[in-house]
Amino acid sequence: MEDQDYEDIIHLPHPVSATHPPMSLHDRAAQFSPFAALTGYHDIIEEETRINMGEEGQEQ
Repeated sequence: MEDQDYEDIIHLPHPVSATHPPMSLHDRAAQFSPFAALTGYHDIIEEETRINMGEEGQEQ
């Protein structure tokens, strides 16, 4: 890709909404943060590991 591909738009001003205020950095970050698609899955895996490995971390 070459710079000339976007030459017609590269120097345009950043669009700013007249009706919507800018989103806070905290809210923007929340949109892109990972989420737990399977709620509780991590806890189940940890519990199974604890049961199978024992409390001391040794295989039973």
